Amino acid sequence: MSTTTAAAPQLTLLYDGACPLCLREVRFLRQRDTRLHGAAPRLAFVDVDAADYNPADHGGISYRDAMGRIHALDAHGRVLTDVAVFRAAYRLIGLGWLYAPSGWPGLRQLSDGLYGLWARWRLAVTGRPSLDQLCSCRGSAGSEAMQDQP
Repeated sequence: MSTTTAAAPQLTLLYDGACPLCLREVRFLRQRDTRLHGAAPRLAFVDVDAADYNPADHGGISYRDAMGRIHALDAHGRVLTDVAVFRAAYRLIGLGWLYAPSGWPGLRQLSDGLYGLWARWRLAVTGRPSLDQLCSCRGSAGSEAMQDQP
């Protein structure tokens, strides 16, 4: 009797499961990945807003950091942030050409800068509490993460 196991994902995206825009993006990525790769998806997703999110299981990325900007872990455990996450994810679902220009010299800095602005305003735009409020609601885990901030 032969058994097959699905390969480990090539990229694990950390996302805010309470953000409607994040959920839309995750849904799109997951559906496209499933269409292309069936039972062996290239992408995995972790909801950092879930009560059981544990930074130790995800590259040590704190709740505060994960909620402040997008993060992903590649298959080797390396952490990607900002637009690099989208470049990697879209490449894995066959749409890498959409984000490829964001990695070109000059455009990389511009795209990361624009993403930084979006990340700073994402919670307000989606009608969510501030990052500080979200972290304080997390109890001691949120408080510890806040102590690390300047």
